[in-house]
Amino acid sequence: MNIGRLITFEGGEGAGKSTQARLLADALEPHTGEVVRTREPGGTHSAEAVRRLLVEGDTGRWQPVTEVLLHYAARSEHVHDLIRPALSRGAWIVCDRFADSTLAYQGYGLGVDHQLIAEIDRLVLQGLCPDLTFVLDLPAELGLARATRRAGGEERYESMPLGLHQRLRNGFLEIAAAHPDRCVVIDATADPESVHREIWDATAKRFGLPV
Repeated sequence: MNIGRLITFEGGEGAGKSTQARLLADALEPHTGEVVRTREPGGTHSAEAVRRLLVEGDTGRWQPVTEVLLHYAARSEHVHDLIRPALSRGAWIVCDRFADSTLAYQGYGLGVDHQLIAEIDRLVLQGLCPDLTFVLDLPAELGLARATRRAGGEERYESMPLGLHQRLRNGFLEIAAAHPDRCVVIDATADPESVHREIWDATAKRFGLPV
């Protein structure tokens, strides 16, 4: 029986998560069969509707705890409708952001109690955890400079103060340090091809795939 795997990408704005998720998904498919690439918040029709509430509009439109609840509302739909069914049929999932982002942004960044987030996580995910997480790390200033060059109307988090982005960068690094069995920190200041090679080497080593 095929065993499904969940691989997640985390990091601040402009770290290149979407690009690296796409590159890894393309590289995995010849070796693993079905690969599902998805994102959070979003990934399903209902979760994408919640996404728009979170990534558009004024920076202060929600209380921080409300943001946590909205993220987990979207995550609950995503997990129920896409992630668990895909894992059950043996698919590999590559996800641009997952639960670590909520702890980093709303916990470390906006000051929501970490134990409260952990309790909500326990209730919603019921033990579901990524098999491997890549934390793409770069200075907040560089990430924001990269992010401002992107088109689109999803700039709510990018518009938040630099201090928040510095706190969430530290948060991601603390999360990675607390879960060394799951998290791999990648220097995202390098060019995309070099970053992808490092990600593929770590993935191949973890799951016994060809280097």
